[in-house]
Amino acid sequence: MNERRSRGFTLIEVLVALMVVAMGLAALMVAVSGTARTSGYLRDKTLAQWIALNHLAEIRLNISQAPLVTSTLSSTTPDSVQITFGGRKWHYDTRYFETTFTSIKRVVVRVYAGDKNTKGNALAEATGFLSTALATPGSSNVDWTQGSSNATQSATSGTTPGTTGTTTTAPQAAPQ
Repeated sequence: MNERRSRGFTLIEVLVALMVVAMGLAALMVAVSGTARTSGYLRDKTLAQWIALNHLAEIRLNISQAPLVTSTLSSTTPDSVQITFGGRKWHYDTRYFETTFTSIKRVVVRVYAGDKNTKGNALAEATGFLSTALATPGSSNVDWTQGSSNATQSATSGTTPGTTGTTTTAPQAAPQ
């Protein structure tokens, strides 16, 4: 009788196991690198959006502090600015467009990664509206601590806003 005893794995079994492990590790590395790339892109997009919204706020504040004639702003002369934000270089351009209302302009701010010489697609875009015909911030005719002017008038006339003016009183309990 010729008995053959098995003492471990054959070379073929070891090579197959190594191939399976190698393919699994390769798939894991692809997934990790994709996640890292996406995370970096989302970080850049968030920073670009912050830059765009900050610039829109600056434009609105400058208009309210020193009113400009909005007719002098045009889309043919966009301003382009380079800044450093979040440890990186960015540049943005601002364009002004006409609307159906002559006193209101549409403002579009596009933000790009890199300096002004870097070409590419905008990472973020923010749109806002501005006008010198609007009231300056803080000059509202509404007292926000008391409610709207309609609610103030109702309070002085004794009616609740949204009612017709008749008031009813609840019956009072008799003293005991």
